[in-house]
Amino acid sequence: MSAADHPAPAHEIRERFGFWKRSYAMLVKEFIQLKRDRVSFAMIVMLPVMQLLLFGYAINTTPHHLPSAVLLQEDSDLARSVLKALENTAYFRFIYEVHDVDDFDNLLKSGKVLFGVEIPRGFERAVRRGDRPALLVAADATDPVAASAALGSLGMVVQTALAHDLYIGNPPEMPFEIRAHARYNPAASSSLNIVPGLVGTILTMTMLIFTALSVTREVERGTMESLLSMPIKPVEVMFGKIVPYVLVGFLQAFLIIGIGVGLFGVPLLGNLFLLALLSTLFIATNLSIGYTISTVVQNQLQAMQMAMMFFLPSILLSGFMFPFAGMPVWAQYLGECLPLTHYLRIVRAIMLKGATMQNLHFDALALALAILMLVAMTIAVTRFRRTLD
Repeated sequence: MSAADHPAPAHEIRERFGFWKRSYAMLVKEFIQLKRDRVSFAMIVMLPVMQLLLFGYAINTTPHHLPSAVLLQEDSDLARSVLKALENTAYFRFIYEVHDVDDFDNLLKSGKVLFGVEIPRGFERAVRRGDRPALLVAADATDPVAASAALGSLGMVVQTALAHDLYIGNPPEMPFEIRAHARYNPAASSSLNIVPGLVGTILTMTMLIFTALSVTREVERGTMESLLSMPIKPVEVMFGKIVPYVLVGFLQAFLIIGIGVGLFGVPLLGNLFLLALLSTLFIATNLSIGYTISTVVQNQLQAMQMAMMFFLPSILLSGFMFPFAGMPVWAQYLGECLPLTHYLRIVRAIMLKGATMQNLHFDALALALAILMLVAMTIAVTRFRRTLD
């Protein structure tokens, strides 16, 4: 009888069954632990669902019906036909009609509109005389993705506008021209859009993670008991933990802006002190949100997971990766509740447009950041007081 015909020894059989038995026990143990860790289980379910919903419904890489303004220096039938032809491209939505150049420029600088159309005086008369007047379309090109498709559609506007006003069919030659002017980023350089946006994106990610781990780290290391025995108030604890990270945030912002200006040629047209002041507001807001997260969770893993749950919609709905104006209305409402949305507008407006606090829309953004910071800080202090109790 060969060795292959001999049955395996009893201890080998027991060892094989023991391996599967112990592995099954560990498997059951992990499922029980996962069931008890409700935060981690919620993250497992919510993350893919959130990504699917956001990418499926909220993200649009070819935005339409973008907010636009018209500097109407002549109210004629042909001028109205041109505006109607622009709207028919589905890229332009005229929400402002101004009659002053300063108001026209201020709308573009403040970010209230992405496009401005200027129809000069004597436009229709010049067309009928064959003088080929120019119609100006100014675009806020700080976001090249949002501007490029709309500017590319201008070629069909002349034919559409003239088909019913001056000619039947195609005109023999173009009786006027459309001059597209991409403001603030004439070369449509992506770095001029991405680098300022990275300031806010990196600050959001690092500030959330740093502070989300602050309280949970104290609990896991056992130093929370020593902290509780000290005669210190929750606001004082929070202040002491937040201030060092404000300095860290300043260092990160300085590095990103310095590298962007030095290596990528990103302009810094606005007031650096104003940018620093509003950056402080933004950093404090994110630190307060991260601190709130640290008082809700039970360990550092859950803190990381909740920080990512907040960071994911921030990067998708803020206008950093995809044009904000191209999102549906409900997604824009959600985006307006995120600090990163407002800060991206602020940093791009200061660096690329030279915007100041005199811009009314800019004042509203600064006020929104202040309100978000106060709300987040109130929640953080309240939650931390409950943690101490």
